[in-house]
Amino acid sequence: MGTYLNPGNEGYTQIVRRDYVDKTGLIRLLNDAIGTTGNLICTSRPRRFGKSYAAQMLCAYYDKSCDSRELFWNYTIAEDPTFETHLNKYDVIYLDMTNLLGKTKSEDLISFITHNVTQEIHGQYPDVRIGNSIDQTLINAINFTGNKFVMIIDEWDAPIRETPEIEKEYLMFLRMLFKSSGTTSRIFAAVYMTGILPIKKDGSQSAISDFREYTILDPMQYAEYVGFTEEEVSQLCKEKNRNFDLMKSWYDGYTVGDRHSIYNPYSVMCAIESGKYRSYWKKTSAAETLLTYIDMDRDGLQNDIARLIAGEKIEVNTDMFQNDVKTFRSKDDVLTLLIHLGYLTYEEIPDGYGSEEDQYLVGYAWIPNEEVRNEFDMILRKARHTMLIDLVKRSDQLLTDTLNGNESAVAEAIENVRDTSYAPTFYNDEQSLRYAIKMAYISCVDQYARVEELPSGHGIADVVFVPKRNSTLPAILVELKWDKPAEGALAQIKNKNYPSFLKGYGGDIVLVGITYDEKTKKHSCKIERVQTEII
Repeated sequence: MGTYLNPGNEGYTQIVRRDYVDKTGLIRLLNDAIGTTGNLICTSRPRRFGKSYAAQMLCAYYDKSCDSRELFWNYTIAEDPTFETHLNKYDVIYLDMTNLLGKTKSEDLISFITHNVTQEIHGQYPDVRIGNSIDQTLINAINFTGNKFVMIIDEWDAPIRETPEIEKEYLMFLRMLFKSSGTTSRIFAAVYMTGILPIKKDGSQSAISDFREYTILDPMQYAEYVGFTEEEVSQLCKEKNRNFDLMKSWYDGYTVGDRHSIYNPYSVMCAIESGKYRSYWKKTSAAETLLTYIDMDRDGLQNDIARLIAGEKIEVNTDMFQNDVKTFRSKDDVLTLLIHLGYLTYEEIPDGYGSEEDQYLVGYAWIPNEEVRNEFDMILRKARHTMLIDLVKRSDQLLTDTLNGNESAVAEAIENVRDTSYAPTFYNDEQSLRYAIKMAYISCVDQYARVEELPSGHGIADVVFVPKRNSTLPAILVELKWDKPAEGALAQIKNKNYPSFLKGYGGDIVLVGITYDEKTKKHSCKIERVQTEII
């Protein structure tokens, strides 16, 4: 048993000793690829989404230096016809690239890998002749042992992200191993790479083009292995007596391929263990990079960031992204990186024009859940970009004026948003007005949970701001009207008993009626503060 050759099953043994969610179905997908031209596989997903767990599982299953039958016997893969065929049948080469970068200087990375893998092959098979290159040594080992290698590379893109100065050398090393179809097929039964980014592009194509890629944008059959599914989280909550509704609001929201409820596994398990529903992203290095990207000023990026924080979906073209953290040709490249990092989720939706088969797919991104929104909220106030700073200052003042009942100031603030680039191009209905309201109150998101079109009493409240836990602020209920008096909006709130859903809340409620007169092009506002017990 070695470090890089046949590392054994101890890592996976430790994983299954805790609250383990069965993801062994992933093994079947890799088994099905063995012996085919699709046996080079690269999957990418955000940090803390179980990539290393998957790598440890695959090591335990394929590594011929150990007996892992009992580890898998109670899981899904044991029922698959391929289970016995490939169980502990291969020499496994395992490279954790983040770990390797910590052990050596970046410029020595390739020689370090070559030396240590070669030495471990010689240690386990002393009669194997060491070649002039690592691929020749691997061929000599296969000629001696009679069976191929399974190679698993965890965090394959760490050198691309963290040491871009060796990018070319690193990609050449990977090409040497995986580009020659004849040599590659002789050496490897299968290769599984996992990382945050897809394979680096060389021009418009992947630099290692023989790999089948399954990204967070299009994971295909790997979608359910990107994170936890809703069924898995629901079962965990039942077993551990946790609140599923809170778990869903905090950690769900990722749309991955045809799966519309994928959860962040790391955060779910932290909440299961602690019983506390909060953001666990702040403990990851990914959170530290968000401010850098938010502050970039590229053809309207700041407007899109503001719209995302306000709860909107925005259109994103992901095609031109170069799969690195330094090449940004447009705002779409920055937003695509945020999708790969897990700050945004993504879905392609038909444009609705023409017949069903002729419709063009348009990609949209949005902030997936409360956990990630908290990260954006905290970053918003640290942003260095003038546009965002000004937006936050105005929004803070608007909140103060709303709570103090300053009706004319609130109407003027909405006017100001209407005149900025944040407002919709076509300002012609209540939906447009709602959009302007969301942008105007953008800074509220760090103190309130915003709910739109909330059914309550005998109608639907347009926008409701519910104070977050431990907040001393009152709730805010906003009713919007187009070409009608503001007094009517306030009366509708009372007549339809909108605040009834806040009876258990126990604090004050600020009722806000905002209207727009299309003839005068002016907004008006009426505000009244009430207590829940008198509603």
